Parts: sequence; C-alpha cells; structure tokens
Amino acid sequence: MNTLYLYKVSRSALRFVILLAAFSIVGIVITQVYWVRKAFDLRENQFYRDVNTALTNVAQKVYEVNKTPSPSNTPVSQISSNYFVVTLNSPVEGGLLEFLLVNEFEKRHITADYEYAVYDCIDKCMVGGTYISPKKTKLTSTFPEVPRLQTDGYYFAVHFPLLRADLISQLGIWGFSSAVMLIVIFFFVYTLLVILRQKRLSEVQKDFINNMTHEFKTPISTIALSAEVLKQPDIVHSPARLQQYTSIIEKENSRLRDQVERVLQIATLDKNETPLKQDRVDMHQVISEAARQVQTAMESRNGTLVTAFDAAQFVVAGDPLHLGNVIRNLLDNAIKYSLDRPEVKVVTGNRNGKLVIYVSDQGMGISTEEQKRIFEQFYRVPTGNVHDVKGFGLGLYYVKRMVELHHGRVSVESRKGNGATFVVELPFVS
Repeated sequence: MNTLYLYKVSRSALRFVILLAAFSIVGIVITQVYWVRKAFDLRENQFYRDVNTALTNVAQKVYEVNKTPSPSNTPVSQISSNYFVVTLNSPVEGGLLEFLLVNEFEKRHITADYEYAVYDCIDKCMVGGTYISPKKTKLTSTFPEVPRLQTDGYYFAVHFPLLRADLISQLGIWGFSSAVMLIVIFFFVYTLLVILRQKRLSEVQKDFINNMTHEFKTPISTIALSAEVLKQPDIVHSPARLQQYTSIIEKENSRLRDQVERVLQIATLDKNETPLKQDRVDMHQVISEAARQVQTAMESRNGTLVTAFDAAQFVVAGDPLHLGNVIRNLLDNAIKYSLDRPEVKVVTGNRNGKLVIYVSDQGMGISTEEQKRIFEQFYRVPTGNVHDVKGFGLGLYYVKRMVELHHGRVSVESRKGNGATFVVELPFVS
C-alpha cells in the first residue's frame, strides 16, 4: 500500500514539474518575442527617422543647386513601410540625385539596398529604377508602381526591397539570444521525452518483473509441494502416487526451463548476440513440428489446429531453431487468447516472391490501438476479466525481431472480438 502511494505521489510530482516547466518555457518565449519585437520596432523607427532626414537633406541640396525655394512643409512622404516619395520644385539629373543619395545614406549608416526613380513630367511616368547595393548584393531592379501624386510637379521615389530582412539582420544580440533560447527549448523537450520514455519503460519493466515473479512462483511452489510428498517414507509403497508426483515435478521443471529460456533469448537479442544459421529450412516441416509441440496444450482445452500447406515454394534461408520458435510463439498466443475452445488455422502461400504464413485464431481479437504496440517489448494485450492468460510480454517482440533478422516482416490483421491473423513473410532461399 505504501509503495502504491509513493508511486502515485511521484506521478503527481512529475506531472506538476512538467506543467511548471512548460509554463516557464512559454513565459520565456513570450518575453523573448516581446523584447525582440520591441528591438525590431526601435530599429525600424530609427531607420525611418534616418531615411526621412537623409531624403530631406537631398531635397534641400537639389533646391540649392536648382536655386528654387524650399516648400513650407516637409517634402518627404512615406507611401509604405519601405517606400518614400520626395517632392521637388524642379527637374533633377539622375547622376546628381544618385550622388546625393549615396552621400547622405553613408553619413547616416543606412546600409540597406535601395533603388530610386524620377518622375518625368513630360511623359507622365517614372523613369530610372537604378538599383544601389552598399553590400554589393546582386539583384535586378524590381521598382514597383508609384501612386500618382496630386501634383504635376517633379518628384523622385526611393524603394527599399529588402528592408525587413536587413532590419532583422541588424538585431545582433537579440538574434543570438533567440537562437540560444530555441536550442535550450529543443534540449528541454528532448530531455522531457527521454524522461517520459524511461518512466514508461520503468513501469513496463515493473509489470514484467511482477509477471515473471508470478510465473516462476507457480512452478516452484508446485515442485516444492511435490518434493514434500516424495519425502514421506510411505510413498515407496504407492508406485502410482510416486509416478504422479514425479511427472508433476518433471512437467513443472520443463515449464520453468522454458520460461527462463524465453527471458534469456530476449536478453541475447537486446545485446545483438544472436548467432543465426543460414540453412535451407523447410517451413512446412517447421510448422508441422511446432503444431506437434503445442498439441498437448490444444487437447487440454479441446481445441482444433488445422494446417493448409498451399505454398508451392516453402524453403527459406535461416535458422531452423529460431524460425520454429517464431511459429511456436504465434501458436501459443493463438491458444492463450482464445476464450473457449481454441480454433487455430495455419495456412501457407506465395506472394510477391515470398513465403507467406497465416496464423489465425477465433479468440478475443486485438483493437486497432493495441495493434500498434503488441510487438513492443514487455507489452501485453489487456484481457479484461480473463485472468488466466499468462506470459511476460516477450513472445511477439521476439517474433518481430527474429523475422526481421531473417529479412522478413510480420503484421497482424484483427478486430476486437473477431479473432486475429498474424502474417509472416519470409524471402525464399536464393
């Protein structure tokens, strides 16, 4: 009871820590976005002020060169965020305008690419469109349409095509801090996923240890009780009882050995130390042998096992021992998860140049959600009120790993309550 309570507390604590960490990350992101936006706005406003000042000075110098009076109001109009129009009282020569623009922008450290064009009062259109890049960017002119001003006077326009990208590149430390924050968030999420995965694995392993303890306890207890009976002095006078308890010990010992062997097989698989033979394996013979081995379990539940060898080619390259274990595990599962009398059918066939083995049962079936996990290590399909389905959750994991090591694939077709069909595909021997 205390262990269960501590376990629940730890889950609640972990959930609280995750929520607190997520809240902190969201707060940091919102704060970072706010200050980056502030920095961008400040940089943008400073840019607008510098450009307005520079263009006003250019207009004043044009007035001085042409000896025309300055207008009473500001000559600069901002059409859009990156588009400026400057009103003049007289025509201006393109070379002079470019010289003045370059000079004024350099004074105010305006390094964004820009292009300019001059309004032609005679042809009533913009002419020019010269592209100037202080950073030597090689782009063609993309001068957009300029809205027609309400005056027929002279004016020129300046367009900054890459303004937003240039302002972002000038954020400096804010861009660096944002990149660092993204890296921190990535590692936080990755660490959180690892912790959750390890926690889930820990829970699964805990269930596995509980199942294994229960599975080992039953044969050990039976062997111990039988040994107590055999220790009685008068047992020698009852040959039938002696034979009965000896058989029980032998049967439970074999069962215990099989369980230990399954665990050791998985441990070997996890270490990638499984030596596989490459023999020519007659899978029809392997299936027949596996069917003979489960015959006792089938008869004890009054079940039926039918085989239909329809494959024309049934010889594969592999290890006969492990391929036999694959079939045996699938048959054991079909028997265990049948609610009443097991009805199991094994059919072979050929498809797409491979041997296909179908192992079908009429058992409780597997839901779509459970089908995604049944080949995971230690996972067992929930059996509801059925409590006599024993195992470690290793059989199908072993089947999948072993079939893949033989360059094949295994899948399942099932619906809840309508049985299941496991499909094993193996390549032919070359």
